[in-house]
Amino acid sequence: MTICRTCGVESESEPPAVCPICDDERQWVPQSGQEWTSREELEAEGHTISITEREPGLYALRTEPKLGIGQTCYLAQSERGNLLFDIPPYIDAEAVAAVAELGGIHAIAASHPHMFGTQLEWSGAFDDAPVFVCALDAGWVQRRGSALRYYEDDAEVLPGIPLRRTGGHFPGSAVALWTGRDGTGVMLSGDSIGPVARTGWVTFMRSFPNFLPLSADVVKRIAASVADLEFDRMYGNFGQQIPTGAFAAVQESAQRYAEWVSGEHDHLT
Repeated sequence: MTICRTCGVESESEPPAVCPICDDERQWVPQSGQEWTSREELEAEGHTISITEREPGLYALRTEPKLGIGQTCYLAQSERGNLLFDIPPYIDAEAVAAVAELGGIHAIAASHPHMFGTQLEWSGAFDDAPVFVCALDAGWVQRRGSALRYYEDDAEVLPGIPLRRTGGHFPGSAVALWTGRDGTGVMLSGDSIGPVARTGWVTFMRSFPNFLPLSADVVKRIAASVADLEFDRMYGNFGQQIPTGAFAAVQESAQRYAEWVSGEHDHLT
């Protein structure tokens, strides 16, 4: 198993010359060229996994120092098992032990291919926990294994924890719905729907680092895809949070975005 240093996604032991996930308009290959690494090399460099409670039953996992895209991943606890949503690009014995203390992992899912991380390594550390991948993004999987489970538009990865395909950033981009300890619906959005700096708003992008937008129709479709879901809080894959009013934030932000990219406010520019 090898790991791309730029996106942090695991690949086969004999990887391609260039990481396909990085060699795409949504990502980038560094000017210095492709660089592969290994778990052992990263451990020797001092990488670790930090685990922080974001709210009761929800923990943020981050690789320190930053590796790959620098994503924040989430361990969501439930009475029927724990979901790891978006996957760290690194794993070590200390992190496995810490997650085991929190109840382990019973299902794994990424919001989109940039967040695949070391998904099969984490699966293997927890009794080959199933790894859910939207079938529309199956071609982006860089390492195959028996734990992979492909789904179409929806998947209940654990009782009461569904995935919903939104599309947009990738055709198979998805969000997860988790119920907080207070009974409130919580969306783990990855960057399928991305909370932004201004509280109460989100955005939608083809590429975040390369600033490629989506069309008005696609953004409206994304908002419609989650319009039947009940949620009030949201966590994004870089630690962003909408503490309340997340459902309205999605719908209102989609309307605002669609108006701007369709030219409705051109007179203001």
